Amino acid sequence: MKNFLNDLVKPLTDLTDSNMWRKLRYFFKEWVFPVAIALIIVLFLNKFVFILVTVPTGSMEDTIIPGDRLYVNELFDVDNSKRGDILVFKSDELDNKRLVKRLIGLPGETVEIKRDGSIYVDGEKLKEPYAASSQGEDKVFVIPESFYFFLGDNRPISYDARYWNEPYISEDKVIGKVEFRFFPLNRIGEVK
Repeated sequence: MKNFLNDLVKPLTDLTDSNMWRKLRYFFKEWVFPVAIALIIVLFLNKFVFILVTVPTGSMEDTIIPGDRLYVNELFDVDNSKRGDILVFKSDELDNKRLVKRLIGLPGETVEIKRDGSIYVDGEKLKEPYAASSQGEDKVFVIPESFYFFLGDNRPISYDARYWNEPYISEDKVIGKVEFRFFPLNRIGEVK
């Protein structure tokens, strides 16, 4: 009788094992492998193409607010930078800390900051709808070749090139260009 029951159950077990392996293979083929490949691609892009930056201060408000998480394109060619780009760079003055600021002055230009907060580049007034103006003193900056000049958008509280002992950032210190905000979800999108 025992052999009879074993003979009866064995085909059912084989059938179940076969279905289970088929389902398991399908699961790996359709879910595990694609997810693993996507994660590898994301890690590769994060390591070599994009970096993730979280903004800790309000120096770039209202464009970027504290807690925003940004994708920064590291393949960006600094020679193609334009005034108004938001870049990430390291500052020697601030212990190589990563900073996020707006590019105001390019190599060889003269930047004048007037007492009323207006900015002139090579004698032409800069239109800055993104910037909160602040009053201060007249300052003139002549940017050397291969260096750049950055300011925060929230000028009243931004600790930027206006106050640094060395106000110019070397092109080799520029890390990349801010491209996209991915958090918080209600502010997701391109950063300008």
